[in-house]
Amino acid sequence: MKYLLLVYDVNEKRVNKIHRILKKYLVWQQNSTFEGYLSQSNIKKLFYEVKNKINEEEDSVVVYFFNSNKVFRKVIDGKDKCIFNNKFI
Repeated sequence: MKYLLLVYDVNEKRVNKIHRILKKYLVWQQNSTFEGYLSQSNIKKLFYEVKNKINEEEDSVVVYFFNSNKVFRKVIDGKDKCIFNNKFI
């Protein structure tokens, strides 16, 4: 399992489609930001689905991979939307 942080910037016509795909695999943290644990096979599925919905000439999806959520420090001011349940641990 890999811990990842995904951010995207897509044309507003595709935002809802991309958001729906990402919600199947990750936890929505903030607008255009998702995070969570994924297996290698689910990472491939996620990339396949996203790649088929974006326009590579105008959209951007950036993924940061971490070996665990303990290798970086996360500071939140306000409500943390990303409360992991057993599905991600």
